[in-house]
Amino acid sequence: MNENVDQSSASTDTAAPSPSSPLFTKMRISPWAFIAAAAFGLAGWQWFETRVRLADTRVEVSKRLTASELVVEETQAQSKQAQEQLATLQATVDTLKEQAEVAKSQQEALQSLYESLARNSDEAVLAEVEQNVMFAAQQLQLAGNVPGAVLALQAADSRLAGSNRPQFIELRKVLVSDLDHLRAVPKVDMQGLYLRIESVISAIDTLPLVVNARPRESKKDPVPAAAAPSLGSLSFWQQLLSGFWSDVRGLVRVQRFDREAPVLLAPEQAFFLRENLKLRLLNARLALLSRDQETYRGEIRQATEWLRRYFNGSDNAVQTAQASLKELSATEVAIALPDIAASLEAIKSYKASQEPKQ
Repeated sequence: MNENVDQSSASTDTAAPSPSSPLFTKMRISPWAFIAAAAFGLAGWQWFETRVRLADTRVEVSKRLTASELVVEETQAQSKQAQEQLATLQATVDTLKEQAEVAKSQQEALQSLYESLARNSDEAVLAEVEQNVMFAAQQLQLAGNVPGAVLALQAADSRLAGSNRPQFIELRKVLVSDLDHLRAVPKVDMQGLYLRIESVISAIDTLPLVVNARPRESKKDPVPAAAAPSLGSLSFWQQLLSGFWSDVRGLVRVQRFDREAPVLLAPEQAFFLRENLKLRLLNARLALLSRDQETYRGEIRQATEWLRRYFNGSDNAVQTAQASLKELSATEVAIALPDIAASLEAIKSYKASQEPKQ
């Protein structure tokens, strides 16, 4: 064993060059070997570091690529979702557009309907106003009924006021002016006069005629029964003459009339007298309604004359009828009435302005 060690030591000693050998001397003398070795080592170190960095870069790039892929996938998912939402929104927009077009068409239809209704409403209001004004004109012209005409014009003005249309302002001005003129007319109690005439007509059948008036009973004291001769004390002829005289006194009546000419009427004539008197008063009533002052006073005057001539003036009912006719005759029924032609002309002008121009 020692021999082996010795041999190994000997071989080692033999293999290792000595510092004085030529190879060692050559290496120590040339520095390029060290430079080459250093360069080689530096290159190796650079290569190793580059490989490490490249590996790290690959890992980082791989991670980033993976993250990018995830982001891309997420972006694609969001894009797809956005596209779906966009499609939904587009469908909603299309639906809204359709609804807007439908609403617009409905609005146009409603506007047209409203304008048509407004025109029809104006025409209806104008027709009603024209009817009221014409009724007021008829009341004034035919019957002279001022209160009725005032009510008709008030109804027309209220109808125009209720419509609240500015185009009716001018028409209302004319109506109000005519209405003021009618209100300024003096009032006549037509109803009261009518009723008074009617009262006299109703009383005619019960008024006593002058031919039926009885003489006043004598206020002389009757002959005492003791002073009158008894029939037993008279002769036959005296009794006969007394009975005949009594019968004659019962048949003949002597009466005094405080009139110029006594009027004697048969029963049928008395009937016609009363009916003719009623006709006179009926004519007076018609003249009152038509405000015919001349005819009215003429009929009342004739009726008063007939009452004075043919009826008993001492009767209270006859006196009451005569007093009523006297008051009726003194009443003025013919009053100048204004016309409402201005209102009718204003309505015609407004209707003409609303007609479409050709």
